[in-house]
Amino acid sequence: MSWVSGTFTVSCDPAKLDHAVIAEFLASSYWAKGIPRTIVEKSLEHSLCFALLDRERQVGFARVISDYATIAYLADVFVLPEYRGRGLAKWLMECIISHPELKGLRRWILATRDAHSLYEKFGFLPLEKPEIFMELHNPNVYGTGSS
Repeated sequence: MSWVSGTFTVSCDPAKLDHAVIAEFLASSYWAKGIPRTIVEKSLEHSLCFALLDRERQVGFARVISDYATIAYLADVFVLPEYRGRGLAKWLMECIISHPELKGLRRWILATRDAHSLYEKFGFLPLEKPEIFMELHNPNVYGTGSS
């Protein structure tokens, strides 16, 4: 599955993923700081991935973890800094939300520190009942001491 706008493409073809770009970005991100490439590789294998490409160069990414029936977790969304401010994150989200395998889900979830306004455009809201959610969280799992 793919979408095209000018020189940009969003593709779900695993062959289009630039694993080096994804691993490097994630390892420096606040949410996955220090993540080993082997873990990134495993996460790509077990997710529906969306590569944002400028011609053949990967400039953004997102992945969805889902049972394709009831729930989806949106993770690792990014656009490289030099491509920000062009509406690409919004377009990437439009592509994700429109993917036919992700239609009709009862719940979508995500975690973000700083992109609330982007996700609100797609109907994401703070948890209505945060008291019913629980987590098992190990922020130092990659040995970086990050939070």
